[in-house]
Amino acid sequence: MITRRSTLKIGGMAALMAPFAGFGATSAGAQAGPDFRFGIIADPQYAPVVPNLKSNRYYANSLWKLSEAITTLNREDLQFVATLGDIIDRHWQSFDDIMPLYDALKHKKFFLLGNHDYDVAADYLNSVVRTAGMPSAYYDFTGGGYRFIVLDGNDVSLFSTPKGHPKQEIARERLRKLQEANAMNAMTWNGSLSDEQFAWLQATLDKAKQAGEKVIILCHYPVFPANVHNLWDSERIVDLLTSYDNFVAYFNGHNHAGNYGEVSGKYFVNFKGMVDTPDISAFSVIEVYGDKIAIRGFGRETSRSLSIRTV
Repeated sequence: MITRRSTLKIGGMAALMAPFAGFGATSAGAQAGPDFRFGIIADPQYAPVVPNLKSNRYYANSLWKLSEAITTLNREDLQFVATLGDIIDRHWQSFDDIMPLYDALKHKKFFLLGNHDYDVAADYLNSVVRTAGMPSAYYDFTGGGYRFIVLDGNDVSLFSTPKGHPKQEIARERLRKLQEANAMNAMTWNGSLSDEQFAWLQATLDKAKQAGEKVIILCHYPVFPANVHNLWDSERIVDLLTSYDNFVAYFNGHNHAGNYGEVSGKYFVNFKGMVDTPDISAFSVIEVYGDKIAIRGFGRETSRSLSIRTV
C-alpha cells in the first residue's frame, strides 16, 4: 500500500521534451524478462484546495502520492513514464507546484492533457501544451517495435479553446446531437478529435503498419466500453483502431474508477485516478513481451495480463 510521506516542493516548470530517439527490445538471447517496460500515471489532478469528500478526491495529496510513485518508478528499468492527463485539477498556479516533481524522475517522460488541465484562465489556454513540455497536443513516438500514438481528446471541446474559436461551434453541434440521441457520454466535460486529427490518426496507423510496428494508443479519455466518460466520437475511433491488426491496446484515464474492455482481441484499459482516496495511490508498470502485455498495478490499480493477438 502506498501511504503518505513528506514531499519536497520545488519551484520551476517542465522543460520542453527533447527529441526521443526511441529504444530497442531486449535481444532474444537475453530474454528472461519483457522486451521493455514503461510506467503509467493517470489523473494526479493536483490543486491546493480542500478535498471533495463526495467524489473522494484529495487534490493536495497528489503531491506526495506522485513523489512516492516517482521514487518507486525510479527503481524500475523503464524506457519512459507517461502521465495520461489531468495533471492538475484547476488553477494555473497548480502547474508550478506539481510539474517540478517530475524533475526527480530518471526516466524519459511523456505527457498528454485532460479536461482539467484546461481549467485555467482564458489567457493561459494557449500555453497549456508548452507548460506540460509537450511537442504538440497530439504526437507519436516509437520504440521496441511499437509506435505509441498520443491523442488529444480535448481537440474539439467546450473548454480547450477561447470563446469565439471555430472549434467551439463544432463542439456545441457535436454535443447537441449526442444530447438529442440521449447518449450517455453527452457531457460538457468530454471532448472529441477534430477531423484533421482523425485523419492524422489514420495516416499514423498506416505508417506503423507499413513499418511493421505494433501500436499502443495513449489518450486521456476512454472510447470503450460504453461509459459516461467516453469521447464524443468514440465509435468512429474504435471502428478505426480495430480495423488494424497491428493495433494492440488503448490506455487512458479520465474515469477514476477504472474500466476495461476488449474488442476482437484488442484491449481498452482505463487506469484508475491517483487523486482518489486520502491515502492510497494508483500507478502502473507495463511490461511488454512478444506475446503479452503485463500490467503490474500499484496501490489501487489492477494488475492484468493481456495476450497479444496481432499478425
